[in-house]
Amino acid sequence: MKQLNFKKEYREMLLSGQKLTTIRMNTNLKPGEVVEIIVGGERCGYTRIKSIVKKRVSEISNKDAVKDGFKNKKELIRALKKIYGRITPQTQVYVISFERLDSGYFKGRTHYGN
Repeated sequence: MKQLNFKKEYREMLLSGQKLTTIRMNTNLKPGEVVEIIVGGERCGYTRIKSIVKKRVSEISNKDAVKDGFKNKKELIRALKKIYGRITPQTQVYVISFERLDSGYFKGRTHYGN
């Protein structure tokens, strides 16, 4: 099964539902796929990919940033640079939207049942 990996610093944003998207430089995911969520190396649940939109960094909006759990585009770009290094306005990224699937979603458990 494919996975979406997140650094542990994003755990609270994922738990609260504040983070509804992730922005990646590359992806092999497809809309409709169910993937396992890994946070800080810990298996945390499953999610379904809703959509994937290819954009240049210059096309990212403040709305995109908020859905990704950030206050604004500037804060998001700072985080992308920290993760990926050099980012320019022309850099291509993928905005991946996802939705919760189970009650064990992001609970910090390796067991996903009731």
